[in-house]
Amino acid sequence: MGYKLTLNIDDEVVAKAKVYASEQNISLSSIIESFLRAVTSNNTDDDFEEIKISPFVKSLSLKSGISADFDYKAELGDYYSEKYK
Repeated sequence: MGYKLTLNIDDEVVAKAKVYASEQNISLSSIIESFLRAVTSNNTDDDFEEIKISPFVKSLSLKSGISADFDYKAELGDYYSEKYK
């Protein structure tokens, strides 16, 4: 039996990850579990360098340029207000 975990992840990252998972025909949980297995394995630093990280995963780790005081709820509200005028 698995462990249920709640994570706070940027909405855009989750949306891209869901598309990627769907295209690869795997679950998002499987992707996250595989990543956590890789980073927590008992490999030496040299072995860790050999782990292939896809461009998609690398793109998730890049800073988005969003300021720390960005109010995503307000932005989302504005978006929906405009969308459903």
